[in-house]
Amino acid sequence: MHRGNVNDLLAFLAVARERSFTKGAAKLGVSQSALSHTIRGLEARLGLRLLTRTTRSVSPTEAGERLLQTVGHRFEEIEAELEALSELRDKPAGTVRISAGEHAANSVLWPALVKFLPRYPDIKVEIAVEHGLIDIVAQRYDAGVRSGEQVAKDMIAVRIGPDMRMAVVGSPSYFARRSLPKKPQDLTAHNCVNLRLPTYGGLYAWEFEKGRRQLKVRVEGQLVLNGSTQMLNAALAGFGLAYVPEDLARPHLAEGRLKRVLEDWCPPYSGYHLYYPSRRQSSPAFALLVDALRYRG
Repeated sequence: MHRGNVNDLLAFLAVARERSFTKGAAKLGVSQSALSHTIRGLEARLGLRLLTRTTRSVSPTEAGERLLQTVGHRFEEIEAELEALSELRDKPAGTVRISAGEHAANSVLWPALVKFLPRYPDIKVEIAVEHGLIDIVAQRYDAGVRSGEQVAKDMIAVRIGPDMRMAVVGSPSYFARRSLPKKPQDLTAHNCVNLRLPTYGGLYAWEFEKGRRQLKVRVEGQLVLNGSTQMLNAALAGFGLAYVPEDLARPHLAEGRLKRVLEDWCPPYSGYHLYYPSRRQSSPAFALLVDALRYRG
């Protein structure tokens, strides 16, 4: 194959994966006009339209989707093999891309990376904070981090953190004006900080469990946020009750800045796991990072 054809295919893959000429051009380090010209030339040679363009979006046609799924995987295999060659070097090298939620990135990934990265200066780690569940294969991440219950069965999962608990918390100033909720259903009478779920676009229903009883409560309030830290800050400021990871609230509970309620309705659940496709070619850099993150408590 002529080298120019390879470059044209790489250009198409960048636009098709990003669903954007702007993002594709930024990824390739070329101008949008040059990238558009390259795609038009490829379509002309093939005699097929590969991308459907509108003023707001770009999406693959049927032919484009077929090319993306077949040729795209082959280029990924080539990239994986080239990265695997780093094991022949004296030092492991390469880039590892991870998708994780804000809390997981701060509480699990960052403490491990502080120790890991100085030991392996040729390994680069990219962490993308995603508040919703994404397809890590389609988005070309090496791995994702979510709680154990959220990991798909066809993925390899490695525990990287202890069991977790959620906590319903509010400030003393808030509770000075309101009675304490005794059961989850009482939350409907409180001003609660809602969490927006990007994956589905809806508001998260607070989940509770006691013995064999499981409840989901849809709460109401003045604020809708999409991150645990922001929700915690809202509770600290007295804007209502927040449902956040226990470890995030613990320092403020100890200092009396927050008060916890419904603790007996918040049992432990499976902690964070690193997950990745079973067919993934494990590079030395990736294997080292997985081992560094593995929970040994």
